[in-house]
Amino acid sequence: MHLAAHFPGVNNTTVWADPRSGSQIEFSSFEHLARTAERGLFDFFFLAEGLRLREHKGRIHDLDVVGRPESLTVLNALAGVTERLGLAATVNATFNEPYELARRLATLDHLSGGRAAWNVVTSSDAFTGENFRRGGFLDRADRYTRAAEFVATARELWDSWTPDGVSRPFAHRGRHFDIAGEFTVPRSPQGHPVVIQAGDSDEGREFAAATADVVFSGWGSGGYPPGRRSTRQSSLESGRAFYADVKRRLAKYGRTSDDLKIMPGVSVVLGDTAAEAQEKAAEIRRQQVSPQNAVLALEQIWGVDLSAYDPDGPLPEIDPVDGTGITQGRTRRGDTVAIAEKWRALSKEKGLSIRQTVIEAGARQSFIGTPEAVATELDGFVRREASDGFILVPHLTPSGLDEFVDRVVPLLQERGAFRTEYRGATLRSHLGLSDPVGKS
Repeated sequence: MHLAAHFPGVNNTTVWADPRSGSQIEFSSFEHLARTAERGLFDFFFLAEGLRLREHKGRIHDLDVVGRPESLTVLNALAGVTERLGLAATVNATFNEPYELARRLATLDHLSGGRAAWNVVTSSDAFTGENFRRGGFLDRADRYTRAAEFVATARELWDSWTPDGVSRPFAHRGRHFDIAGEFTVPRSPQGHPVVIQAGDSDEGREFAAATADVVFSGWGSGGYPPGRRSTRQSSLESGRAFYADVKRRLAKYGRTSDDLKIMPGVSVVLGDTAAEAQEKAAEIRRQQVSPQNAVLALEQIWGVDLSAYDPDGPLPEIDPVDGTGITQGRTRRGDTVAIAEKWRALSKEKGLSIRQTVIEAGARQSFIGTPEAVATELDGFVRREASDGFILVPHLTPSGLDEFVDRVVPLLQERGAFRTEYRGATLRSHLGLSDPVGKS
């Protein structure tokens, strides 16, 4: 089993208003979670990205975490206080350039002794794009074609240095990039930093099969409303179907099943008894969906101002208005009318208020129970090929991983499901990935 730690933030999974929640920007928070993950022998530490503060009805949205410092800067600092833990940064392929980003990633790989990883994301969001000079946005149809060429170009740059330290000129001529010269950073310990990808569309799955080393898929780990960028495999059956679909695509690219690790993002709630764990999980969901956040979630689906509605009252009878852009900076996908009808049916069936409906429809923990029960369930998902491991998304910063490392990791080790020591120095060795062969 492979395990990784996601620094909580960016979306409402984080209960940032909890008295136990620490800073989202102080280095001590990043250091605490990273050291905990390394103590637990995790494969890597994972940072998400926010490139613009969210707005709701034209105002900065202050009801959840909206961003954080630049990821690679944080990870370069963490390289100095960790020894084996992989360090993964989310960096947008739409708003960066291959030469500059390849240098930054290769530098991190050198400074960390071969522990760098890049989570490749894309954007067609003109709202975010306004922060960048290149005109505001990239057409949705071009997101993955640019990303694929971006990754291929970065690998050409990394391969322009041979393993024995000889630099060769590079030249790339393509649709999105036309560059030539010499790369300034010698070949790094991993050759290529590990590439991670998140996405559930058919084009996203194909991109992962062709390009990625790890797929970060979302497994109902919290979050509302529908429309998160990562996938949402919410059961063993759907997880197995996603796993089989992505793995079967590898052969056409000359790759084997071991060349790509599928690691859904999950959350865990532990208790000394099953009842205690369920009670804690319910309280976390109530914290994640405050009365204000419940109305916000509803407005993102209905597309109109619903501030006059009581969160403890019934859902609106009016129909959604699509395409209003009432919320900017958060992805929203799907047929809003269909979502609204589904929520109405749920509310009617169970007699739920607005807030209760949002909690029931959107906020979920993936694994709830005693440490023994959670360890058994995690092991079962891997053994039945629903995943190769998990990226844990705690709800607290920075202590949300502590209990899992202290109480669940030893049980996984006893079962023979998880390592008892690091056997290599690089992230590729942790993941069981082969080293890339340098080519001109």
